[in-house]
Amino acid sequence: MDDDEYSDLQPQATNNEVAVNQGDNMTEQLPAGPTDSHVISQLEPDEKGLAQQTSESADLTDLGWSNPADCIEEPLIVGLANEDLWMLIRRFDKQVYNVKAVSEAPLQNLDLTRADDDEFSPDKLRATMERFYTIVVIALTSSLKHVARIRSWKEPRRTAIFCAVYFLAWLLDILVPTIIASMVALIMYPPCRPLMFPPAPVALVDKDTGGIQKPKAGVLGSHDSITGAPERFKGEAVEQEASNLVASVASVAVGSAVGKHDPGVPDDAPLEGAVPDAMDIVSETADAHTAAQGMDASDTHDKTRQPMKQSVMAGANLLMQAINDVTDTFEKFGNALSATPPFPRLRPRLRLASILCPLGLASTLMSSYLFMKGVGLLVGVAFFGDPVIREGIGYLNRKYPHWQRALQLQNSLLKGIPTNAQLTLTLLRMGEANASPLPPPPISHEKAPSQPASLHHEELTLGATREEIEQATAAEPHTPDAEPNSQAEKPHRKTLRSRIVGVFRGTTATGIESKRGIDRMRAATGSRHAKTRVGVLRRKGMLSTPIGPVHFDARYKGKRGAVVIDSSKEPAILYFTTDVPESGELQLESRKPGSVLFTMPVSDIQEMRKVGGMGWKGKLVVGWAIGGKEVVDSLLLVGKELHQSYQLTAMGTRNQLFNRLIAMDGQVWEHC
Repeated sequence: MDDDEYSDLQPQATNNEVAVNQGDNMTEQLPAGPTDSHVISQLEPDEKGLAQQTSESADLTDLGWSNPADCIEEPLIVGLANEDLWMLIRRFDKQVYNVKAVSEAPLQNLDLTRADDDEFSPDKLRATMERFYTIVVIALTSSLKHVARIRSWKEPRRTAIFCAVYFLAWLLDILVPTIIASMVALIMYPPCRPLMFPPAPVALVDKDTGGIQKPKAGVLGSHDSITGAPERFKGEAVEQEASNLVASVASVAVGSAVGKHDPGVPDDAPLEGAVPDAMDIVSETADAHTAAQGMDASDTHDKTRQPMKQSVMAGANLLMQAINDVTDTFEKFGNALSATPPFPRLRPRLRLASILCPLGLASTLMSSYLFMKGVGLLVGVAFFGDPVIREGIGYLNRKYPHWQRALQLQNSLLKGIPTNAQLTLTLLRMGEANASPLPPPPISHEKAPSQPASLHHEELTLGATREEIEQATAAEPHTPDAEPNSQAEKPHRKTLRSRIVGVFRGTTATGIESKRGIDRMRAATGSRHAKTRVGVLRRKGMLSTPIGPVHFDARYKGKRGAVVIDSSKEPAILYFTTDVPESGELQLESRKPGSVLFTMPVSDIQEMRKVGGMGWKGKLVVGWAIGGKEVVDSLLLVGKELHQSYQLTAMGTRNQLFNRLIAMDGQVWEHC
C-alpha cells in the first residue's frame, strides 16, 4: 500500500475545527464551511489538476467551455479521469433538478440530501429507476457473472484456490472467520480485488455457463454495459440501457391498462395492423377501453377510482423513496471502498473493517450452539417483549428525539461518505473555489461507431483463447442481400398504417407551428404565459451562444438576451440583460441603461428548479410530429424576497448555469 494511503489517518476537522500536523508541530486552520463538502472543496492538495490550480488573476479560467471538452488531455481533477468526471456530471444533470437552501447542515455533514417531504412525480420515478439500473442492477449483474465464472471451472486455477480454501475452512470450523477475513482483505487492500476477481466486460460473460458469449448488441462496444452496445463516451451505453428499460416497462404498463390483446379480437383481425398501436395513445386510454366494453367509466359510477389512485400514488412514492435509499447506500459503499479525491481514501475503509473485525473475532470464540441460543433469545424477546420495547422506544424519543435518524447508515457507518451526486457537487465547488469552473461534458449527436472496444487480452482470464474472444467481440457482419427484401416488404405491409400516421403527424406539426405563431403574437401583447413559451423550440443540435462560463444565452419574459454572473462584486451578482455583453465587458455597470431586466446576488438564491419548456405531453407530441426540432427547457430561480422569482426560458445551457450557481456560494442544499 502506498504511503499516501495513510495520509488521511491524520485527524481531519470539519467546519472551524483545527487539524494538527504532527510532523512539524504546526497548527493549521482548515477553511470554514457548513458541511464537509464546502471544506474539502477549498483544500489545496499537493498534486493539482487543471481545475485545482489557483488562478493568479481575478478572472475566471476557461478550461474548455468554448472548445470540445473531450479534447482536454490533462486531468481536471487529480486522481479522476476526465471521462469519469464527464460521466458524473452528465448523470448529475439528469438526477438533480430541484434544490432548496436550508438553514442547518444535515447530520451526515454533506448537503444535497433528499427532502423528507419529497413528492412523487412520474419524472422523478423515471429518473430514480434509471439511476437504480445504472448503479445497482449493473453491480449485481457483474457480481452474479463473477460467481458464474468461479462455478464454471473454466478458470481452473482460480476456482481450485477458492475451493481449497473453502473446504479447508469448513474442515477446521473456521468458515465464517475466513469469509470475514476475506472481506476485510478486499476492503483494506484494493490490489487484491483484481487478483481474487479479475475484471472482464459484463456483456462478454455468459451468466449461465460462466464462459464467453456474443454480446447482445452484436459487438463489444463497451465494458460495463449488459448489452455491450457501442458508446462515444464512457457510461453512455449503460444510461441508454436504463432509459430503454424504463420505457419498455412503461409501454407494458400502458398496454395492460388499455388491453392491447382484447380476448374478443383475434390477432389476425383485418384492422389491427392498420390502426395505430393503442400503446402510443397515452391520454385516457384505460377509460376508452372500459367504455368500449359497455361499462361506464365516469367517477360518478366508479367510487373506487379515486381511493385506488391515491393508494397507488402513495405506494409509488414509498417505492421511489426505498429505491433511492438502496441506490444511495450502494453509491456510498462504492465511494467508501474506492474513494475519489479529494475525499479521504483510507478512513472509510478502516471504519468498515472496524465493524467486521469484531464480528470475525466473535465468530472464532462463539460456538454454533451458543449462537443459536442467542438467536432464540432475541426472537423470544422481540416477540413477547412488546410492552418493554415500546416503553424503551418512548424513553428514547423523549430523551433523544433524533436517535432513530442518528442510527441510519448515512448518519453513522457511512457518515461523511458521499453519493455520486454529492461527490459531483464537491468537485463543482472545487472548480469554483479556484476560479476554474468545470466545463460541461462533451455531447455528440453522431452514431457511436459499431466497432469493438479495446481489450487487454493478456489480462483476461476467461478460460478462452484469444481467437475465441476476438470472434465474440467482433461486430457481426452485415447481410446486404436480406435487408433490401425486408425493407421492400415493410412499406407494402404497412401502407395504410403509414398513411394514417402521416396524416396525424402532419396535422399535429401544423398545429404546433400555428400555436407558436399565436404565442408570439400574445407575447407581443403582454401575455405572461405566452412569453415563457417563446423560443422553446429550436433545430435539433443547434448551439446558441454565449455558452458560458460567465454569460449564457437565455430569454426572460420572452425577450432574448443573456444571463450573466458578475463575479467582480462581493457577493457575485446574477443579472439578465438584453445587451448581450462581449468578452471582457461583463460588469453590471457596463450594460446599457434599461437593458438589465433583473439582478440578484447569488447568495440570495434559495431555490433552483429545472422547468420543462413544454409539459411532458408537449415534448412527446413535438418529438413525434417534428423530428427535426427539440424542446429547450427553462430554469426557475427563487430568492429570499417575495418578488425574487425569475424564470429563464429557452436555455440550451440550463444545466451549465445550474451547476455553476449550485456550487458558487455557501448555501446548504436539499434535493427536492
